[in-house]
Amino acid sequence: MPGNKEKLEGLYPFLHGKKQDPDALNEALLTSITQKADLHHEAIDAFFAKNVQAVVDTAAAIADVYRHNGRLFTMGNGGSSCDASHIAVEFLHPVTAGRPALTAIDLTSDTTMLTAVSNDVGFSHVFVRQIIAQARSGDGLIGLSTSGNSDNLIKGFQKAKELGVTTIGMAGMNGGEMANTGLDHCLIVETDSIHRIQECHVTIYHILWDLVHTLLADDRGNLNVRAAE
Repeated sequence: MPGNKEKLEGLYPFLHGKKQDPDALNEALLTSITQKADLHHEAIDAFFAKNVQAVVDTAAAIADVYRHNGRLFTMGNGGSSCDASHIAVEFLHPVTAGRPALTAIDLTSDTTMLTAVSNDVGFSHVFVRQIIAQARSGDGLIGLSTSGNSDNLIKGFQKAKELGVTTIGMAGMNGGEMANTGLDHCLIVETDSIHRIQECHVTIYHILWDLVHTLLADDRGNLNVRAAE
């Protein structure tokens, strides 16, 4: 039986002046890809097996925001800020012909505002300050966090609720503080892998986008009129 030293050298040969065996490395990489793909599908399947009605309800809430001439705001940090931007552009620039552009404002996009508030007040206020200035009753707010514990999102949600904004959270793990903030809708991907959480979030908000447009199909004429005004 190999000792601990031999095991470590086998796992990390480059740390001991040795090179990895190309064939063994390739086999390990192939196995890693398969395992990660399996975990990806397991996480998505588990989420939708438990939350399919919650996704429909969330889509209905977003559709209702637009149906009453509201606007959608998005927010997130790090990789989730990229998702926030992605959600906004999906609604602003629909890729499916015949679907109207809908107002969506990404609160992570204004670097001047973000850095000003961070410098003068603190990073935990970067979203709440924008929500105070821009949001109104009847609007919607989507916030994404893999842990659910982002303080600036929690503060943003709390202020949004005070203003009568529909609040929608997308989190991972056990939902963190986001799950205890009394949001109107909170979609939680119950895995501790940040990558799998983010991958599921992408799938979820693409489905939400599609469902929202389906739910708004009967209102499409009115939405187009408003968009042209």
